[in-house]
Amino acid sequence: MNKLKLVSMGILCIGSICLSANEISQKETLGQVLFSDKNLSKNRTQSCATCHNPNAGFADDRENGIKRMASLGDDNKSLGDRQAPTASYAKFSPDFHFDEKKQKYIGGQFWDGRAKTLEEQAGGPPLNPVEMGMGNKKEIIERIKENTYYVQTFKELFGEDIFKDDEKAYDAMTNVIATFERSNEFSPFDSKYDRYLKGEYDLTPLEDLGKSIFFSNNNNSCATCHVLKGEDKAGETFTNYEYHNIGTPANKTLRAKNGVKDIDKGLLANPNVKDVAQNGKHKVPTLRNVAVTAPYMHNGVFKDLKTVIEFYDKYNNKDRNINPETNKPWDDAEVKETIALKELKANALTDRKVEALVAFMKLLTDKKYEYLLEK
Repeated sequence: MNKLKLVSMGILCIGSICLSANEISQKETLGQVLFSDKNLSKNRTQSCATCHNPNAGFADDRENGIKRMASLGDDNKSLGDRQAPTASYAKFSPDFHFDEKKQKYIGGQFWDGRAKTLEEQAGGPPLNPVEMGMGNKKEIIERIKENTYYVQTFKELFGEDIFKDDEKAYDAMTNVIATFERSNEFSPFDSKYDRYLKGEYDLTPLEDLGKSIFFSNNNNSCATCHVLKGEDKAGETFTNYEYHNIGTPANKTLRAKNGVKDIDKGLLANPNVKDVAQNGKHKVPTLRNVAVTAPYMHNGVFKDLKTVIEFYDKYNNKDRNINPETNKPWDDAEVKETIALKELKANALTDRKVEALVAFMKLLTDKKYEYLLEK
């Protein structure tokens, strides 16, 4: 993981790279502008912010005629098979690696961890043919060179010769975007839950019940995958950054639109993973801002947070056999062989406990997005 460390006299180190506070500020500003620049896509219609809207929990809030299940590409017709996850709190994900002690893959970016770092993630969408659609790195650097502010700032930060090598210039671009994504704008830790930890907010009885259920391994399986530090610990990101198959069904509505027929192999689709036992596993997402970043699951198959909880409960509650969004039995898992039945084992939930868990997860909404809860 790229650990951030304040050394002395305003010097900040990210891994082995150390920068002054002024350089960090300049990089964040440049990264913020690049993050919102549509000129970095083939048809100049799409930016990072298009699919990670800063005003919508850094998720894609466009309707696209498919209820936000996946993001339209720069050509306004290409459609992927997964939804864009929130970029909120993404900086805390460790670099992608295999944990020898746990015998599990951990960290990285994207649903399958194929980007080891934030920098690698930032470099992916511009070159993806169904996203921003640029042909190669040189084309992107040429777009950057159209902007005098970019040219001047890149040279100030990376040296006068930065544009003599397209690879180095592209790496510089991903570096400044990642620097912006590491800023507090993406991870303010100012939700009602954070304020509760500081004694600045009193939980309602329903929220308090939801918190107790959420953190109790004796009641449900939430804490198994969505707790890293522990109950009432500051800085909790509500994910352990592991990969699991929870039996998510294919999104038939999305597949009818994008024409994809292949099974989503999840972690096994990561070119660095060859173990077939990883088939169908996807990264555990943060629950920060979860109540305002619908739809849910890697493929956006569920539109309501309550549905997600009822979906989990179906593994332990014989009466929870109908999908409330379709009024039909739950569809089968897309990949059945690797479902994490051990991790999903829990006590059955009453309807009130389901409502309590929803109430608790609403507490994890950043202050600037709380108004979205009312929509």
